[in-house]
Amino acid sequence: MKASFRSLMGAAVLAAAMLHAGGAAAEKTIKFIPEADLKSLDPIWTTAYITRNHGYMVYDTLFATDAKFQVRPQMVDTYQVSADKLTWTFTLRDGLKFSDGQPVRSADCIASIERWAKRDVLGQKLGELTESWTAVNDKTFKLKLKKPFAFVLEALGKPSSNVPFIMPERVAKTDAFTQITDPIGSGPFMMVKSEWVPGSKVVYVKNPYYRPRSEPPSWAAGGKVVKVDRVEWLYIPDSATAANAINAGEVDWWQQLPPDLIPVLAANKDIKIENTDPLGSIGILRFNHLQPPFNNPKMREALLYVVNQQDYAIGIAGSPKNGHPCYSFYTCGTPLASELGAGPLKGKRDFDKAKALIKEAGYKGEKIVVLDATDQPIVHAQALITLELLKKLGLNAELASSDWGTLITRRASKEPVDKGGWSIFHTWFVGPDMTTPALNAPLRASGADAWFGWPSDPKIEALRNQWFAAADPAAAKTLAEQIQAEAFKSVPYIPTAQFIIPTAYRTDLSGILVSPIPLMWNVEKK
Repeated sequence: MKASFRSLMGAAVLAAAMLHAGGAAAEKTIKFIPEADLKSLDPIWTTAYITRNHGYMVYDTLFATDAKFQVRPQMVDTYQVSADKLTWTFTLRDGLKFSDGQPVRSADCIASIERWAKRDVLGQKLGELTESWTAVNDKTFKLKLKKPFAFVLEALGKPSSNVPFIMPERVAKTDAFTQITDPIGSGPFMMVKSEWVPGSKVVYVKNPYYRPRSEPPSWAAGGKVVKVDRVEWLYIPDSATAANAINAGEVDWWQQLPPDLIPVLAANKDIKIENTDPLGSIGILRFNHLQPPFNNPKMREALLYVVNQQDYAIGIAGSPKNGHPCYSFYTCGTPLASELGAGPLKGKRDFDKAKALIKEAGYKGEKIVVLDATDQPIVHAQALITLELLKKLGLNAELASSDWGTLITRRASKEPVDKGGWSIFHTWFVGPDMTTPALNAPLRASGADAWFGWPSDPKIEALRNQWFAAADPAAAKTLAEQIQAEAFKSVPYIPTAQFIIPTAYRTDLSGILVSPIPLMWNVEKK
């Protein structure tokens, strides 16, 4: 009965919000071209940024990271830590509600964090050290640790995939390896699921129950004040069509502008082209460590000797101005960045060395399937360059082309390539996701618990545990370098380049935040 009541309430609120939004659609609707098609609504099940971005629309978080990399309370009002650092007590802000009008309770927060901790790279570490989560009452709850952990707030305020979003308990009780489909959330917008057209459009309206904080917005922290009534994500995979749409004023904002179209849109005085991502992103070449031929480390090492990051940087970003090599497993320009162990990647290409390693690996002509998302320029450019390298090495390689939504579904398969599996896929991570061993998901080498590709390297895992327990920044830096040196031996993935992709928006928009994530609050439209 309770669930039915919640559903009816949600439907009533949604209908009212849609009517309100519809009345002001002419001047208060933002039409936005996202990076990809939204196919999954579950930001815990997948690390795909399109789903993370959806998550920021409809969910809020207990803590959030600001532009100075400081973790600040978000849904939490106050918190305390015991003298022995084992017990953390959190109290929620007054008046928090989900988009169906139901109050946000301690039970919702606990269920959400426990589900997230089963999938996220930092959440798994927090989960490993957690003795219990308990509700004191509906607004206050406690975390009891097995031993002190210095990264509790960094985990709960993690800014990017996977983000510990707060969902209703009934939704968060879904198995972490099963996708949720209910978009009821705790955030500033609400999804109009009845208007969702996969492959075409996603619609969000202002959540009338959301109570923003009073502080100014900064990245994902502070006041999430919604200044429009409606946001429409319009998936336009053809870049020429997208360019025509923003040029003509049919859309307001294009998230990722392809480099070759910058001069075209720059000529329009009604369009601004900006870099709103301060650290840029890191491209990666990810191997399937479970299936031949890249279950053999010599095959993975072979590619280190032929990848030329400058080629990938130009392929992704179009010019050295927007892309450059980064011979580190940690984001270049951040404290842990290092080139230790990067000799094979940084040095001159050596096809003879690569072919020798392939011969040592005993490669027998196994088919290599490179997943390719033709609607995602960052991925597509990398896939084409990699396929050419594989062909030059005499490997039996082919592209499996699809859209990005299909790719992120297929990469979850652990089957052989002849049963729908894969050998290599490309993606990218925003800079903040790659700054430390705690956050770098593809660097995790825990086998079945690792991110897609499932590398297993006990030495990396042991060093990672030591890094978490490091006594001071100098010790942490040394351990991070040791992790990197080992990664260049076992090759969980290959970093391909560091780059920025500018965004384009019409001049009648204002308030777009500088952030590695496209955030829709604070944005106004004349």
